[in-house]
Amino acid sequence: MKKILIQLDTDPKASTFDRVVAADAGVDELMSYGGISPDNVEPLVHGAIFTRGPADLKNTAFFVGGSRVADGEALLVRIQTIFFGPLRCSVMMDSSGSNTTAAAAVLAAGRHTELHGTSAMVLGGTGPVGFRAAQLLAGQGAGVRIVSRSLDRAARACDRIWECSPGVTITPIEATDSQVIAAAGGDVQVLVAAGAAGVEMMSEAVRRELSQLQVAIDLNAVPPVGLPGIEATDKAVDRNGVMCYGAIGTGGLKMKIHRLAIQRLFEANDLILDTQALYSIGHELEQST
Repeated sequence: MKKILIQLDTDPKASTFDRVVAADAGVDELMSYGGISPDNVEPLVHGAIFTRGPADLKNTAFFVGGSRVADGEALLVRIQTIFFGPLRCSVMMDSSGSNTTAAAAVLAAGRHTELHGTSAMVLGGTGPVGFRAAQLLAGQGAGVRIVSRSLDRAARACDRIWECSPGVTITPIEATDSQVIAAAGGDVQVLVAAGAAGVEMMSEAVRRELSQLQVAIDLNAVPPVGLPGIEATDKAVDRNGVMCYGAIGTGGLKMKIHRLAIQRLFEANDLILDTQALYSIGHELEQST
């Protein structure tokens, strides 16, 4: 029986990036739809779950994508409410690549330091990728500081993480310039920059003031990069005693996670692959290499 992936994109046109990855992951048939929202997705879900018997529904799966992560999250929730009984399909949500990118960044950091008990700082931690990186770091036992220009936004992000993972150590930080960030992160060992494209988050000179820093990861490849002095292609490059990764340097692992996750969708009909599940898939990849 053919493996059918139904791509539901919240943007007007379905992402070519996600379509290419689906093809590379070995999907037999790809059905792509753009402009999908919680209000219009029900007929597409019904069309999927009513055409194959329950035992065969593992061969049909959904991929939720698009540039607006909040819309993707809402769509994922809505899809799950439409399923009932054995009539359900596995679903992966990776809007804007947020889950796979965050998973790759945290896994890269874990190559060089024990995350449990580590002091970590996420610049741009209220954005879709930064938030997920902070969530995963905290889940691994790191003490995490979420940095934002707005203390209120940083605090809301922390609250969301506490709701999912009570007891984790996570602190909101308001910082409007790199000097303030450096002052707040004097003992930071892992630094992740996940700000908007083309926005410098911390100067190289200030970053070098972080005397305990072990790993620095910049997830922005658009010039100027978020952490000057780190090249987009850096992959475990030692720069003044700090292991550095750029956006392209983590991109290879991100792509491997994405492809393997697509393949995993067809192993059962009840999988929900979101932040933690995709991190777990990445961890398996790391263990196998």
